[in-house]
Amino acid sequence: MNSNPHNEDESGRKSYRTILRSSGVIGGASLINIVLSLLRMKVIAVLLGPAGVGLIGILQNVMTASSNIGSLGISIAGTRQIAEASGNGDYNGIDVARRALFWGAVVLAIISGLVVWLSRDLIATKILNERSLASTIGWLAVGVSLMIAAGSQQALLTGMRRISDIARISIFSSVLSTVCGLPLVLWLSSDGLIWFVLLGPLGTFLVSHFFVAKLPKFSPKFRSGRGLGSQWKELVKLGLAFMVAGLVGTVGHLVVRSSVQTQLGVDQLGYFQASWIISMTYVGFVLNAMGTDYYPRLTATINNSMEANKLINAQTEVAIMLAGPVLLGMLALAPLVVQLLYSSEFLPAVNVLRWQIFGDVLKLASWPLGFVMLAAGRGKLYVFSESFAVFVFALGTWLLLPYVGVQATGISFALMYILYLPLVFWFARLKTGLRWSKSVKHVFLRLMLSAVAILGLSWWHELTGMLVGICLTLMFGVLSLTRLVKMAELTGPVGKAAGGLRKILDKIGLAHD
Repeated sequence: MNSNPHNEDESGRKSYRTILRSSGVIGGASLINIVLSLLRMKVIAVLLGPAGVGLIGILQNVMTASSNIGSLGISIAGTRQIAEASGNGDYNGIDVARRALFWGAVVLAIISGLVVWLSRDLIATKILNERSLASTIGWLAVGVSLMIAAGSQQALLTGMRRISDIARISIFSSVLSTVCGLPLVLWLSSDGLIWFVLLGPLGTFLVSHFFVAKLPKFSPKFRSGRGLGSQWKELVKLGLAFMVAGLVGTVGHLVVRSSVQTQLGVDQLGYFQASWIISMTYVGFVLNAMGTDYYPRLTATINNSMEANKLINAQTEVAIMLAGPVLLGMLALAPLVVQLLYSSEFLPAVNVLRWQIFGDVLKLASWPLGFVMLAAGRGKLYVFSESFAVFVFALGTWLLLPYVGVQATGISFALMYILYLPLVFWFARLKTGLRWSKSVKHVFLRLMLSAVAILGLSWWHELTGMLVGICLTLMFGVLSLTRLVKMAELTGPVGKAAGGLRKILDKIGLAHD
């Protein structure tokens, strides 16, 4: 049976509009979250310096690692189960998955909190090599329990694609953490850092609970207990693989931080932490949208190779076009960004940040591919790919630290994604027969060449790299805007403005289809 080209074009435009809409909602919330997060870190950097920033990084890393272990990965697995049932219109399946996710999270949150509290001395002395932090680690038990509970709540909302609710949670919890956390640090100085760290998961849990309580109640056909056993078995089976992958990543990052602190000192750790926070934050508006909207959509279509490949290509192209200008701008203005967000004391972090930004260029292209393994439930492949990437990052850092100092972390981060991208592309190719579309290749190559040019010029002459970087950023942004508007057929002032720009680009031969 012949397909209808008109229907295919309309389906493609609808996919672009959906991706843009979700990216806009989640991206807007992430932008607010980014601003508040950077404000919090700016205050802490000024008050406590690199040592305070480094300590926060260690505490957050321990809390994240513990919650990843304790949750058994059921949040990611639960998102997949709920999204799959939702995509099939199986309302009873949604109810069973919700109940299994809820009780599983309750049990795991309680157990994990107790284990962290009882292990506080062991973690402080054997892992962090700092006995004085034992009581502080004990308080992290509360944060671990809250993170597991909040993770299950957001898994439910993500699986049901409650995009607006997730955006509101991000904003409200960030506001709560900022408004309550900064006064504690101002009042208690370094003694207030533990409360600052705990306010994040507390705010997320409270706000998430409010929105989960508003969801439709269980179906009248749902029978309590029926099917829960098989759901728990599936959650644990998939969740363990995701947990192992998350644990490897978190432990790997903890190893990197420990290596920097041991070999170079706490101030150098602060420089790494500062660049890491910037790097992980500024592309969050795109990556968060992938996890919130793209993942459940891909799960629903993963067994239809043609539809899955269309979605992968569309998501990859939109992600690169949305985040590309931000990446290039940050690459060009890295010294100014570091001084603005922290202080001149953190300037040694600039070269680390530039290498991480270059790695983020590759990360943008690899993330949509990594979700293929999650959507397909290929836990072993996912564990292998994530473990391989983290191994490269940790080993590269350990080997290079004696020769290039803290810059080793940035170089290793870039190397990690140089090797990770072809690996996950190959896995996606095995599952769906994926091929990148011509437009994806075009926009990715343009971004790569621009990033290499800015990076090279910045090392040669800072001002030249900055000026050329600004020009390339504007050019990439304009080309991306016109492309997005055309593909999604956006109207209104933005559509008209982009249409005018596209006519100009057509005349000078820069526009592409």
